[in-house]
Amino acid sequence: MISAIQSLRANLRDAEGSSSRIAIELNTSCPNIQDSPPPAYNFLSLAPLLNILAEHYRKDTTLTLGLKLPPYVCSTQFEDVIRGISELPINVVANEDGSEGRRNPIAFLTCTNTLGSSLIFSDQAEHNHESSLSTCQFALPTVIGGLAGESIHALSLGNVHTFAQLLAGHATLRGIKVIGVGGVTSPEAVNRMRKVGASVVGCATLLGKEGVEAFERLSVRRQD
Repeated sequence: MISAIQSLRANLRDAEGSSSRIAIELNTSCPNIQDSPPPAYNFLSLAPLLNILAEHYRKDTTLTLGLKLPPYVCSTQFEDVIRGISELPINVVANEDGSEGRRNPIAFLTCTNTLGSSLIFSDQAEHNHESSLSTCQFALPTVIGGLAGESIHALSLGNVHTFAQLLAGHATLRGIKVIGVGGVTSPEAVNRMRKVGASVVGCATLLGKEGVEAFERLSVRRQD
């Protein structure tokens, strides 16, 4: 898959500009494999995939790589991620002043994906169109699903804050950015994400409900 993306980048001459327009975000919360935990909850299982990412980056340092992470709830989970990415091969690069610097293959972490094992009843959900789902007891035909939107906002903020602090305290990881996602449905939520360390803020639930108008609603002056 990385090779196919690199071919696309070559066709678009993506590596020739001052910055790449195409990035690869590996969703470590997926795939949903029966009887197996998501790789991000067993970070050692991610090592082979991360090594592949690092190998492609070694060959082409214009490649932008990131990891989408699930919500974490205990310190050891955060520490496993930091340890795992800190052990990836580091590229030695030339700084603007002529000195040598060290660059990790991972450029960003996206926090957070949805929180699994969640359930809501049909009468708790908004239904934008007539559907047989509205007559079911549960909001989802699978019954169990991933929690997103405003309900996960506080947990996502906590994850963004924790990773921003851990990255800032690690010499070879300070350049990694955090993308804040989870319950960003208002300008106030955007500001909260910024305040806890998100360099970029994204939304999904609001975009699904309002379309591209969601960006206009969220695009207000940043308040530090």
